[in-house]
Amino acid sequence: MTTTMRSEPAVRFTGVVKAFGSVRAVDGVDLEIRRGEAVALLGRNGAGKSTAISLLLGLDTPDAGEVALFGGTARRAVRQGRVGAMLQDGRPVPRVTVRELVTFVARTYPAPMPVDEALELAGLTGLARRRVDRISGGQAQRVRFAVALAGNPELLVLDEPTAALDVEARRAFWDSMRVYAHRGNTVLFSTHYLEEADRNADRIVVVDRGRIAADGSGEQLRSAAGGSLVGIDLAGATSAGLRLLPGVTSVEIRGDRARLRTSDSDATVVALAERGAVRGLEVTAAGLEDAFLALTSGQEDVPGQDRTTGQDRPTGREAPIRTKETI
Repeated sequence: MTTTMRSEPAVRFTGVVKAFGSVRAVDGVDLEIRRGEAVALLGRNGAGKSTAISLLLGLDTPDAGEVALFGGTARRAVRQGRVGAMLQDGRPVPRVTVRELVTFVARTYPAPMPVDEALELAGLTGLARRRVDRISGGQAQRVRFAVALAGNPELLVLDEPTAALDVEARRAFWDSMRVYAHRGNTVLFSTHYLEEADRNADRIVVVDRGRIAADGSGEQLRSAAGGSLVGIDLAGATSAGLRLLPGVTSVEIRGDRARLRTSDSDATVVALAERGAVRGLEVTAAGLEDAFLALTSGQEDVPGQDRTTGQDRPTGREAPIRTKETI
């Protein structure tokens, strides 16, 4: 393999567009994922995440732009066994055991992972002889993980991988994923569990209305969204002028309480004190969920609600975050 080929990123989207009727599910996306990175894809349902994953896996073709995996086409990388995918859809195969299914899939690849290793990584060693159509939903999710690992891929794509798992099973899954990633492999996963993205990803890519709204680490996202939240009791006082206070980027009123998102909490609190408006004062750091809501349009929505998606250009692991406002 030449140096140029090794230097190619694992994933590259260049001006990718995919429309369904009048809706652009993916709208001019530029994205680059380096080899060895773990990247989380966040966005509401309908944001374009699943469409982007379908394009990445060669299950669909873009209307414009280009998708490349390891410098070549997505379909070629999949045929070569360089890509493994764990998708949400899939029905249990009747009358075959877990081991038989993983063995069958492994044999379709040129250099598969040993079956016992795939079963162990997926936490299925004790269920190897169980029929696939007679296991729980959480166990079926682990089978999908083992199938995704069967080809010993360099890139693993996970679409909502822990959706059916309880807390303990989710923890075990991410432990296994980190073992896989630490071998130098690349991981791209979508999730609605924001803490999973923060804990397990080198980068978080936020998608909104078919475009990339932000791209950076969890800390960078929180900082870009406004680093702190200042809460005060209005106690019948007017909320007029709160948006004009130093550092304030947004104001949310709930009953007699106001919550101010601010990039400079010290300046905001001093200004509130000068107005005599520090009743019930509370200052907290913005969490990833607050950042997510701030970086996507329609802050009244929450992850998991039906929306379409947002855009930006990719950045590397060390690069500062870019958001819609900085373009």
